[in-house]
Amino acid sequence: MKRQQIAAGNWKMNKTYKEGRALATAIAKGMTSTDSLVILGTPAIHLNAVANIVKKVPNVEVAAQNCHQEKSGAYTGETSVEMIKSVGAKYVILGHSERREYFNEGHELLAAKVDTVLGKRLIPIFCCGEPLAIREAGTHVAHVKKQLEESLFHLKKKAFSKIVIAYEPIWAIGTGVTASPQQAQDMHKAIRQLLADKYGSDIAEGTSILYGGSVKPANAKEIFSQPDVDGGLVGGASLKPDDFLQIINSFS
Repeated sequence: MKRQQIAAGNWKMNKTYKEGRALATAIAKGMTSTDSLVILGTPAIHLNAVANIVKKVPNVEVAAQNCHQEKSGAYTGETSVEMIKSVGAKYVILGHSERREYFNEGHELLAAKVDTVLGKRLIPIFCCGEPLAIREAGTHVAHVKKQLEESLFHLKKKAFSKIVIAYEPIWAIGTGVTASPQQAQDMHKAIRQLLADKYGSDIAEGTSILYGGSVKPANAKEIFSQPDVDGGLVGGASLKPDDFLQIINSFS
């Protein structure tokens, strides 16, 4: 099975409404024909506007950066999956290291969010990865295995087949340090083996696994060329249309 190649941008907490529209418009206008999927992960205030800007552009979709696990209710300041779906987004980023670290999102909560997203027929982009201390201790595969086991491996095979995984070495996010192409490949291969052990080779070979950690035009092509790397979850470079368009065009 040929896996979907994906260039996903995570705008994080950046861009005013006007700036966000301008960024999405520049990306949409700069897109050339591609078989790869492009996903724009925007703040909630941008979701509807960006979805409308890209709706006629082939292979471009929109993602929310988070959601609440409950369908609705008295949760001031939160955004439900129903709301996200209603404005045209099809993906939701879950478990980003910043959500885990700054907002104390644990495995059980993320499992509930995954279930809620799938229940509304949206697609989770599930983030996993290790901090520097875990990498230096050599226990990074076990660390990521626990993240997958406790937040995803309760899913039946059919439900899991909808998941996109993003591996993000936390020590390489926003630091300018990037995992070497071989480090990225080794970890993506290890994750794919964990999926094969749980769900079988068909699911493992069909699951897109993205690399997230200081992806930029200068390194994207080499990283994306690794056999188990299916694209990137891009932070800072996704805020610059020319850089992000170069990354989109970095697939071999």
